Amino acid sequence: MTKAPKAAPSSVNPDWWRGAVIYQVYPRSFQDTDGDGIGDLKGVTRHLPYIASLGVDAIWLSPFFTSPMADMGYDVSDYCDVDPMFGTLADFDEMMTEAHRLGLKVVIDQVISHSSDQHPWFVESRSSRDNPKADWYVWANAKPDGTAPTNWLSVFGGPAWEWDGVRKQYYMHNFLSSQPDLNFHNREVQDALLDTLRFWLDRGVDGFRLDTVNYYFHDKLLRDNPPHMPDSEDAGLDAPDVNPYGMQNHLHDKTQPENVAFLKRLRAVLDEYPDRTTVGEVGDGARSLKTVADYTSGGDKLHMCYTFDLLGPQFTPQHIRGCVTAFEMAVADGWVCWAFSNHDVNRHVSRFIHGEHERETVAKLAISVLATLRGSICLYQGEELGLPEAELSFADLRDPYGIRFWPAFKGRDGCRTPMPWEFGRDHAGFSTAKPWLPVPAEHRALAVDGQDGHARSVLTHYRHTLAFRKAHPALRAGAMTFLQTNGNILAFTREVEEEKLLFVFNLSREEQELTLPDDCVVASAIEMPGLTGTHSGRTVTVPALDGFCGRF
Repeated sequence: MTKAPKAAPSSVNPDWWRGAVIYQVYPRSFQDTDGDGIGDLKGVTRHLPYIASLGVDAIWLSPFFTSPMADMGYDVSDYCDVDPMFGTLADFDEMMTEAHRLGLKVVIDQVISHSSDQHPWFVESRSSRDNPKADWYVWANAKPDGTAPTNWLSVFGGPAWEWDGVRKQYYMHNFLSSQPDLNFHNREVQDALLDTLRFWLDRGVDGFRLDTVNYYFHDKLLRDNPPHMPDSEDAGLDAPDVNPYGMQNHLHDKTQPENVAFLKRLRAVLDEYPDRTTVGEVGDGARSLKTVADYTSGGDKLHMCYTFDLLGPQFTPQHIRGCVTAFEMAVADGWVCWAFSNHDVNRHVSRFIHGEHERETVAKLAISVLATLRGSICLYQGEELGLPEAELSFADLRDPYGIRFWPAFKGRDGCRTPMPWEFGRDHAGFSTAKPWLPVPAEHRALAVDGQDGHARSVLTHYRHTLAFRKAHPALRAGAMTFLQTNGNILAFTREVEEEKLLFVFNLSREEQELTLPDDCVVASAIEMPGLTGTHSGRTVTVPALDGFCGRF
């Protein structure tokens, strides 16, 4: 382990994350610089100026730690080193220096709910029932008939328990059997994991994205989960409906009350370092917003969380308004990070369009909506190009989740294909070798060099829209109030002391009119990139899949 001196903070604003725009980089698919077909940290560094040119505030870097890569790096075997596939610690430090030079914060993934089964901690833990780390993972005896201790299921299919012949016990795994769950009820485990966070904080990272943050603790009594009742307010689906995981109400295998105290310990570590942040991933079905409230309230736990609410197929006024309103009601003093896409879901352009002819229009409208919501926002690499979901054959798949449930569920590889940089280069300029996943022809046609500098491209629209967001204080942290509309229009105001803005978005395929309330008098229209709606008196007219922005 190579240690670095404590890095100076990259800003003097402790609340930089509030209203920030974060760009997610999936390193293995961003840029390959050594010709092995897999992206690396040097590739991230090479394109940091491009990321900065978008107008974002930070990058979120998906896992690059030492790993056997059974789950693409979300199975960590060394929390304090870089996998040789991605480079070295020196490469990481070089990337950090360049990011901070460009004014970009760096948030890194932390996958601490589970490790790889090749992590030295687990190797020792499974060696006997009485070694120093015997209780560092979740072990349990079989039932008298030899079956698993509980009925808990793995997100990736099958039971959440795997038999180990050496200890003659089962160990718990919420995901792959090669991803054993750490035992957070053990204080030593908590201490060791918090030390790994300090390692990266000392290297200057500006924060952590906490993977599966509500999965850290399990029910110590090992009680079975009850069934999910379709008409009830229980956990709901955190998995595709082809997966029996959604048939349980996950009361006992995640989201345990002890997690709140641990998150306070984690926050205390972050508070030792100036200007740092945390964003937690909460997958908890219908309970997600309550969980976010528990985890972000009080200023002594997580800074913000995101849920899966906007990562589904709905791109409707009712759904977006419902998600935002429910969050505002449930989370009085917390903060949310909204996103339409990430590395775990189909790209949102493909989820939202009613035909390929809409792709560019919907791509532009989606960022216009996202950029005006109250909260921080996260963009996923390639969405600024309007990339659709890639259609891959079974032979191309690398995702164990997709392989397990093929063909009913195709997994996550379709959103993880390499970033297309240059239209005329082999593999769209991602690599000189065959990439780990193919570059679809339709992605090559949308490469960065073909959109850069073109006034009407999706890429240019993203840059202009993010600049618009940054130029208006009301969009950074202003209050948000929805207006009553028909079911086709999303309308709301954003307001701080110095400005009050009106946004009207038509998410339908036909022109729409909105009559504003008597007390809503638009002083003037504001030119927001790509929006062509107009107003006359109290009437706002918006073309299909378009919007309007005005100032009161």
